Amino acid sequence: MPNSTIKDMTDGTIWKHLVSFAFPLFIGNIFQQLYNTVDSIVVGNFVGADALGAVTSTIPIVITLIGLFIGLTMGASVVISQYFGAKDIPNLRKATHTAVVSAVIMAIIISAIGYFSTPYLLRMMNTPESVFREAVVYLQIFSLGLGGTMLYNMGSAILRAVGDSKRPLYFLILASILNIFLDLLFVIKFESGVAGVAYATIIAQLVSGIIIFWILFNSHEVHSLSWHEMKIDARILRRIISVGFPAGFQMAVTSFSNVFVQSYINAYGAASTAGWGIYARVDAFVILPTQSMAMAVTTFVGQNAGARKPDRIHKGLLQGLCISWGISACIITCLYIFAPYIASLFNQDAAVLGFAVLFIRLNCFFDPINATDQIQAGALRGVGDSRSPMIIMLMSFVVFRQIYLFIISRLTESVYFIAIGYPLGWIVCTTLMTIHIVRSGWDKKIEMLK
Repeated sequence: MPNSTIKDMTDGTIWKHLVSFAFPLFIGNIFQQLYNTVDSIVVGNFVGADALGAVTSTIPIVITLIGLFIGLTMGASVVISQYFGAKDIPNLRKATHTAVVSAVIMAIIISAIGYFSTPYLLRMMNTPESVFREAVVYLQIFSLGLGGTMLYNMGSAILRAVGDSKRPLYFLILASILNIFLDLLFVIKFESGVAGVAYATIIAQLVSGIIIFWILFNSHEVHSLSWHEMKIDARILRRIISVGFPAGFQMAVTSFSNVFVQSYINAYGAASTAGWGIYARVDAFVILPTQSMAMAVTTFVGQNAGARKPDRIHKGLLQGLCISWGISACIITCLYIFAPYIASLFNQDAAVLGFAVLFIRLNCFFDPINATDQIQAGALRGVGDSRSPMIIMLMSFVVFRQIYLFIISRLTESVYFIAIGYPLGWIVCTTLMTIHIVRSGWDKKIEMLK
């Protein structure tokens, strides 16, 4: 399979494979985050604090809606990467087409659920009345445009599985630039407010999805798409679901539980809601190096699982962790020093900025812990074990965090103890994940390809 867009990671220097694969992912993830971040900056500066709160308060619901689909893309990427590592081209092609058909069906279902459930979900998280109406508008429009997001993510997952992390980056940069242009056009020129940034986002996402699928259909590589092969292989779909569903279920349930976390924050007023939203936007960027390295580790482990190289898998995990810790240390320093300046990009309201800086500085010191559990989970998924990280993360991010917030909210009225519920969940997760990694012999349990 001699093609420059394909990267075989079953041989060669491990850290170089991880870094060269993760770096385009990192840049691409930055542009992915720019979609919603630019929305927040534009509405925060040109519409107002309530509009900013409306956009940022929808984050947990957005992640909940797409969580199961992201799980499907994870499962598809792992399965395809394992077939690629094993040089099993017939099953690789079946897996790519099964993944695409499944993605289209799921996109239709999730879009409908998101559109009709929006008002109820926003009420559930005690969204302040001052931002409720605009939050409904933003989220319903966003839900209708989820198809473009899902097309891009599935197409990217297919390319990443065979080691191509560069082309998704190029398409995403183009779409992100388009999103910025449309945001400014709709909000400043047409004065369409929250609805304008929502339309700008879904148009840009649709463009990136169309481009990546045009590439896949016109490619002559082993993972190319063709209409006559576009069907679901039940056996492979079960493999994709067995790997992807636990990851997607964990993401969706964790995000849904964050709806309740948001309700605790919302109890402190609209300024707290907007301030937490700014923190969430900043944290979404902060975690990008870790997420990119975790995705690189998953693909690396998946390919080496297919090639039956457990020793190389173990080394890949350790090197991925070391790289992530080093990056996290640099990020902590920058965040603590520049938190006020970063927060002021979103809004100039003193109360909003006070909450935002507090949340950013309070949680940033725990980022290396969050990096640890993300990298470990990525490695486990690469060998086909999605169930263990699902259980551990649900116990940490949902069960522990909700119990903690329920108790602490009745013992104190300080927002400090509410905000620190996030990193406490990371600590519990990393502790349990490390125990599992050490005791389970995970790197020897390579899922057999069937």
